[in-house]
Amino acid sequence: MDIVSLVLSAIIAMIIGTVAGKLSPFDTPGSWAGAIVAGFIGAWLGPLLFGAWGPMIAGFSLVPALLGAIIVVVILGAISKALK
Repeated sequence: MDIVSLVLSAIIAMIIGTVAGKLSPFDTPGSWAGAIVAGFIGAWLGPLLFGAWGPMIAGFSLVPALLGAIIVVVILGAISKALK
């Protein structure tokens, strides 16, 4: 993977994580870094749970990745809220 692909993947993951944070009842923990982590984990988890379908950009199946990221944000947000 070259540097351009890595940067593009990080940007797509950040967008997915940010949108997931806006659609879930919790904010994305960790600001932009948390959004990137949620986006990458969601991009891994979403296709496992829902299959790879819908539009694909930079190797991300967008709809399942977004659904997976919402799950990640809800879990992390609930854990963060419980620890406060």
